[in-house]
Order: sequence, then structure tokens, then C-alpha cells
Amino acid sequence: MKNLSVILFAILLIPRFATAQERPNIIVFLVDDMGLMDTSVPFLTDDKGMVVKYPLNDWYKTPNMEVLASQGIRFSQFYAQSVCSPTRASIMTGQNATRHHTTQWIKPTVNNRGENGPTHWNWKGLKKDQTTLPLVMQKNGYRTVFIGKGHFGPNGSEGAEPLNLGFDVNIAGSAIGRPDSYLGDYGQGTTHAVPGLKKYHNTGIFLTEAITLEARAEIAKSVANKKPFFLYMSHYAVHGPFNTDERFIDHYKEKSKKANAFATLVEGMDKSLGDIMKTLEEQGVADNTLILFLGDNGSDAPLGGNMAHASSAPLRGKKATCYEGGMRAPLIVAWAKPNAQSAAQRALPIKANSINFQLATVMDIFPTVLHVAGVDIPEGYIQDGHVLKEMLAGMSDSSHPGTFLMHFPHEHRSSYFTSYRKGDWKVIYHYFKKDRYELYNLKIDPYEITNLAQSKPEKLKKLMAEMKKQLKAEDAQYPEKNGKPVIPQ
Repeated sequence: MKNLSVILFAILLIPRFATAQERPNIIVFLVDDMGLMDTSVPFLTDDKGMVVKYPLNDWYKTPNMEVLASQGIRFSQFYAQSVCSPTRASIMTGQNATRHHTTQWIKPTVNNRGENGPTHWNWKGLKKDQTTLPLVMQKNGYRTVFIGKGHFGPNGSEGAEPLNLGFDVNIAGSAIGRPDSYLGDYGQGTTHAVPGLKKYHNTGIFLTEAITLEARAEIAKSVANKKPFFLYMSHYAVHGPFNTDERFIDHYKEKSKKANAFATLVEGMDKSLGDIMKTLEEQGVADNTLILFLGDNGSDAPLGGNMAHASSAPLRGKKATCYEGGMRAPLIVAWAKPNAQSAAQRALPIKANSINFQLATVMDIFPTVLHVAGVDIPEGYIQDGHVLKEMLAGMSDSSHPGTFLMHFPHEHRSSYFTSYRKGDWKVIYHYFKKDRYELYNLKIDPYEITNLAQSKPEKLKKLMAEMKKQLKAEDAQYPEKNGKPVIPQ
């Protein structure tokens, strides 16, 4: 009986680690405005589950993403919010934007709710007293490092400073959502100046490279300190302005000047990924470091119209739209160096060179990171994500709800809408349009061409009822007309 008790106790400890040095390092590698098709890594498949390469996959050059994908699993149906600040708050809290109420991108200098946006939407962003992913990691022995774009709150707010949110180190993070320039002094003297990188000013070092150099140095410091680290590597790329990264321009001559420049931003970001993976190898921690590579919303590539099958082709639309091109983003999860003997990798096996077909969301990052770190979600804390352990191992997970609620009660390319995905079906509700409903079967119409709202009234009614139920459960804030909320019909 005594031996049995010892065995059972040992089994309970499998996901945990005996010492701080054994606990896995975790990198969230976040790329701004990178959609599902802004890469040479194909994420889409045919109806038989076979990978399909599209022209955009041949256009972009991301060899390090290809390596990462070969070592791990990529998600073909990973959903983020359609604009950046809501996604970033969801990564940090594990909550849907409907619940945390940062439902629009945060303008650093003024409340941009829009003419009919909710009066009390969470423009101030994340607060110092909130439960955040880095704060939980910090309290559990991790060295927490933030590098790059913050955009967690406006100027003067608590969220404007990542150090207030649980990070031990902040390099280049502030209220701004884009740099004024990737060149020169990175916009000093403008409203979008990147802070904290003075030693790189006017050296000819591109902004993407500068923050990568900082990341490599912080990894080395963490290893020297013999503490596990959580690195939130948040690139300003590939957000505009579309400055050309001259290191790569010879690879891109076929499209417009802006499109070519955008492609160089993509390849520069990919070099950053490769450089960080190389640093992990040099520091001897690659097989104990998990990388979660993701984008924060759909593509904003300067190709075609906002609602067209262009920048995200064959998907419809781009960033800030209600279509799949606006909210589908890449997600690759892999160990930086596969090693079957690694304790961390035995605790979290990842199926190499594979694709997950189940729906997953940006809210899943929070609980998954905590699970990998062997850290419990604080008791009583409400979050909307699900641990991706089974999916990472290449298995289906029947416990994942397979739904995604995207609520946007503001103005942008698509204005004042809520979309709800469940299984093969997606409904879009427009609060102020005459034609309020769009309904698509994404299994047979993945590119959202044929609106079935009129021909499938029972399916529309059912999905709308479920959408409204979730909006209520998450305490949604609605668009307003004459000072009163407009509730979906």
C-alpha cells in the first residue's frame, strides 16, 4: 500500500518540476497584424485534410517559421480578435474581449469609442490590480520579460507601463500601437516614438533587429540567473508604416512598393524568430523552452480591398473586418529543440510537423501557458480559455467548446457587428445595417461567398439565440443609439 501511495504521488507530480531550473521556459512570440496567409508556411487544407499552398505562401519567405512548424503543430482555425488591443488583453487575461470590455484598439491620446460605441467600454485597458498572465508567472518564480509593442492602455494609464502588469523587465513597451518609423531613431519627437532603445538610434539597425538583440540578451541574463523565464516577445512588425527592411528587399520585386516593403517586414520578423531559436541553442536551454508563435488579428497586408479575397486570399477580408481574413491568425506551438528525453517535453508532448483542425482561440494561450509552467489558475478567477494539451499532442479534444464570439461594438472597416462561430457555421449580426444577418457554412463555403441567412432561417435563429446567450453571459456592452444600448434582435 505504501508503494502504491508513492506511485500515485509521483504521477500527480508529472506535469510539475522538481527545481526552478527544470521548469520550462516559455516564449510568447507575438507578431502584429500577421494574418494566416502572411507566411510561406501553409495553414489551410483541402476537404481531405491535405495541406494546400496558395500564391501568398509562395510569395512570402519565412524559413524559420517553416522550421518551427516542422518541429511542432500549427493550427488551421485559430481565432484572435479582429484588432490588436482586444487580443492583447485576451492573451494577458484569458478572457474574451466581450468580458474584459477592451473591444476596440486603444488610441493612446483619446477615447476612440466611435459615434455609437459603448460609453463605458474599457478604454483604459489593463489595470495594476488585475490578474494577468505575467503576474501569475512572476508570483510562481518566473523571470518575466516584456519586449516590443505593449498597447495595453493609453498614455498615463497603468496599462501603458508593462512593469505594472507583472513584468520584471520592460524594453520598448508603452501605450503606442505602432512605431512612427522602423528606421533612424524609431520616431523620437513624434506621438509614436518607441521608447528605451537609444543605443540603436541612427546606427542603421532596423527596429525589428534592435528588439531581437535585446531579447537575446535577456535570454542570456535569465539563463545566468538560473531562473525559468517567461518572455513576451511582441513585435511591432508587421504593422505599418511599411518601411522597407533593406536586408530583404532583393527577394521582393513583383508587387507594389508597399506590398514589397510589407514582405520585407515579414521576413525580418522571421529572422528574429530564427535568431532567438539560435540563442536558445547557444544557451543550452532550447529543449526546455516552449515557443508559442501567433498573430494578433487578421492580415493588414497592402493587397486589395478591405472586404476582398486579396490580402488573406483565399480567405475573405482583412484586419478589422467581420470575415475570416480579419480574425484568423497563425498559431504554431513547438519546443525550440525536440528532445524525447526532456522532462518538460515528456510532460507536454507535441506532435511534430502536424496540423490541428479544431477551432482554438486567443483565450487559450493564458491557461495553456500556466499549465505548461505547472502553475494553477488563481482560485475563483473567471477566464474563457481552455488548455490545449490534447490538441498539441495531435489528438482531438471534445472538452473544447469549438466556438468563438467576436464582438465589435465600434467603428472600423467593419463597424458595429458581432460574429459567432460554432462548428461549421458562422453568423454575423450587423447592428445598424438594413441587411442585418450573414450566415455561412464554412465547411462547404470557407471563403464566405454565399450568404445563407434567408435560405436557412432555422439555423440562423438557433445560432442567433446561442450568440445572444453568450453575449449576456459575458456581460457584453452594446452599441448605443440616443444613449441607449442596441440589443441584437
